[in-house]
Amino acid sequence: MPLTIHDQPLPYVARLPERPASAVELVVIHCTELPDLATAREYGEKALYDNGSGNSGHYYIDRDGTVYRYVPGTRAANHVRGHNPNSIGIELVNLGRYPHWWDSHHQQMTEPYTAAQISALRALLAQLRHDFPNLRQIAGHEDLDTAMMPASDDPALEIHRKLDPGPLFPWAAVLDGSGLARIGTR
Repeated sequence: MPLTIHDQPLPYVARLPERPASAVELVVIHCTELPDLATAREYGEKALYDNGSGNSGHYYIDRDGTVYRYVPGTRAANHVRGHNPNSIGIELVNLGRYPHWWDSHHQQMTEPYTAAQISALRALLAQLRHDFPNLRQIAGHEDLDTAMMPASDDPALEIHRKLDPGPLFPWAAVLDGSGLARIGTR
């Protein structure tokens, strides 16, 4: 069955830098760390930069496996420090550490990813490998953004800024047969 992708471009897509499909070498897996897709969309629409763009992945996969494209892969979205020009970001709707992202007592990610999400992710990765000829690598957000920061409840304690997709993400199942090599693991 072919993958259905629902196009819902963010209002600032035209302000994001264009790039050829050949520039994409890496896919980065994220989780939204928000309660639902609607909240993730609201966050993605916020203009945070001088050019009027914000932070967003390219694709979002809801808990039921529905796939949305907010940014085309031929535009560089702001989803991971230092890797935006050559990567595609995929966000899986998941609570993560929400709403206490930086509290030292709430650093466990306990919501499992759904079978529908993982199935949709595998189908999306296969489609992206077809559409982007140089796409050969995959990483978690946590693998690439390893910065530490002071905890909100105790600035003397340092926590990881990013933990997604986290310990419950089924890397072996996602990588199996994907043709992608995981890089940057902690």
